[in-house]
Formats: sequence, structure tokens, C-alpha cells
Amino acid sequence: MRRFPWAVRLLLVNQFGVNVGFYLLIPYLATYLTADLGLTVATVGVVLGARTLSQQGLFLLGGTAADRLGARGVIIAGCGLRAVGFGLFAIGESVVVLLLAAVLSGVAGALFNPAVRAWIAVEVGPDERAPAFALFNVFAQAGALAGPVLGSALLLIDFRVSALVAAGIFAVLTVAQAVVLPAREVPPAQKTVWGDVRECLSDRGFLAFTLVMTAMFALQNQLYLVLPMEATRLTGTPAAVAGLFVVSTVVTLLAQVRITRALAGWPRWRSIALGLTLMGLAFAPPALARLWPPPGAVLPGAVPVVASAVLLAVGVAVTQPFVLELVSAFGHERLTGTRFGVFYLGSGVVAAISTVVVGWAGPAGSLVCVALGLAGALGVLLLRSRGVLDRELVS
Repeated sequence: MRRFPWAVRLLLVNQFGVNVGFYLLIPYLATYLTADLGLTVATVGVVLGARTLSQQGLFLLGGTAADRLGARGVIIAGCGLRAVGFGLFAIGESVVVLLLAAVLSGVAGALFNPAVRAWIAVEVGPDERAPAFALFNVFAQAGALAGPVLGSALLLIDFRVSALVAAGIFAVLTVAQAVVLPAREVPPAQKTVWGDVRECLSDRGFLAFTLVMTAMFALQNQLYLVLPMEATRLTGTPAAVAGLFVVSTVVTLLAQVRITRALAGWPRWRSIALGLTLMGLAFAPPALARLWPPPGAVLPGAVPVVASAVLLAVGVAVTQPFVLELVSAFGHERLTGTRFGVFYLGSGVVAAISTVVVGWAGPAGSLVCVALGLAGALGVLLLRSRGVLDRELVS
């Protein structure tokens, strides 16, 4: 961390805190709403859907706001809104208040997620972006592992305590950002918001890259759909799902920085193609296990599950830092936030559709994921052959 400015170090720690606060609350929210507040499953679906939609659908808002108002203010506002939203979960019992809490929490994520990445991309030099994003992923994964553990402990007291602790974490992060992040002069906007967005959308190379990278997001999402179902099927116990997440996180913590450093001399497109291939092949072990089922015991069944978790985590570690580095390399840094907003919005929508297709495929879902990873790698090679990625790297 010491190679980076203080502001970047804070944002790394900030991402750890963001994920701790998020994951100590959100995984247990549905149970609280149904078991403690007595809401119907349909109502809970509306509340959780409002949070997801307000975040995924407004990434572009956060990105353009970072470019026009400055990433510092957008990051602070996002964390502050998340503190308010999680605080409302602690005190609210009516559907109206819970919906407000969900929307505020989602808008908060839409604000600070692209703004943080835009700040890091602009703050560090071109050669330091991939290492910075690698560390960013490490801190994010560590927070995602620590959050549920802390949340399960706080649930022994009360869910409202968990919500207040989560809100407190975001409040502390808000204050820390206000103190440490330096104020920067924001250049005056040269176009309207739609003009900035249209400039990004007119870059066909960037749009093609965004489309290809939906494979990365779609395969990452299967850590919550296909792999948990396969882990339960192969081992015969739902407890294997927890092991799946632990293995994935441990691999990231131990290998992410080393992998990014080892691949620093490679062309970025080659690292991304390799990573997508590994992510696709991560779903081959459970697919093969359907053809040759392991003996009906937990340990033999765990072998393909662990292999999948390791391959997927390594594939993400190979791919993600260089993908984020390339997003920031398209065009002028004046629109870095807008590009991240467009990238996450477009990738998120298409990845969500892909996840529906994977779920619809049922038992063949693993094979669909293998094909998706290989198709993504071929897409990268196609972009490379047309000079899109080399051109952006030079710029």
C-alpha cells in the first residue's frame, strides 16, 4: 500500500469497510423482514428489488456526477446516504420506511462505486492502475468475508444492532473521507450530461469491450447461483456453500497481488483472455461430475466444488484488474467516471440477462457457463485482432 498516495490507501481501506458494513446486514435482511416483521415474501422481494434496481440502474448517475461535481464529493455523499439507509433499516418497520431505506442504500452504491474507481484510475499513474485495482479487489474480498461473520455474531443480540453497527461503519467512513480525501478543482463541463454519455456511447470500441466483459460479470454472479447449487448437490449438505465462499476469498487474498505482479509484463488483452478462459473452465468440474458422479460422500463430492472455486477465483484475479485498467484507458480522463458508469450499467444489465439464461438452463447451466467464458475470451481476441485494445493501451 505504501507505494500509493494517502487518498488511495484510504479508499482501499474504505472498500474493506464498505463490504464489511454491507455484508454484515444484507445477507440477513430477508430473514429479518419475514421472520421478525412478518412481511410476505412478495413484499420482501419488492424491498430487495428496489435496492438492487436503484443501484444497478443509477450507476451512470454516479459516474457522470463524479466527472461534473468531483469524485470526492460523490464518494462522501454515497457513504453518507448508505449510513442513513442502513440506519432506517434499524428503526423502520413500515413498508414505506423500508422501501426508502432500500432505495437510499441502492442510490448510495450507485454513487460511490463508480466514483471510487474513477478516483483511483485518475490518481495513480497508468502503470500503477492494475496493481491498485488488484489491491482494491483484495480489500473488497476481505470485507466480504469478514462482514457475514460479524453479522452472524451481532444477530445473537438483535438485527437492529447489526443495522446500527453497519450504519456506524459508513458514518465513520464518511468522516474519514471528508478529512483525508483532498479537494480537487473540477474542470468546467464542456458538454451536457447527455453529451458526455453520447460521447462514450459513440466509441464503438468501448461498447464492444463492455459487451464482451459482460461474460466476466455473468460468471462472477454464478458464485451465488450455479456453484452453490452444485456444491449442495455434490456434497449433500448446504454447509458446503460456506466453504465455497471461504475458498474463493482465501485464494483471492493469497494470490491476487502476486498474479497481477506476475502478469505485469503481458499485454493486457492476453491476461483478460486467459482469465475469462479460466473462469469458464471453472464450471467444467461440476459439469463432468454429472457424467461421472463422485461416490455419495461429502469429501469426494467436495473435490469438484473446491476445484471450481479455486479456478473461478484465479480467473477473476487474472482478469479484473486489467479490465478496470482498460476502462479508464478509453478516451480522456475527463469522462473517466462516466465511462465507469456506462460500463457497469451495460455490463450489469446484460450479465443479469445471462444469469437468467443460466438459471433457465437448469442442469446444463454449468456447460452454459463454460461456453460463456470461452466466448468472452474469443471476443477479446477478436477485439485485439481489430486493433481496439492495442489502440487504447497506447493512448
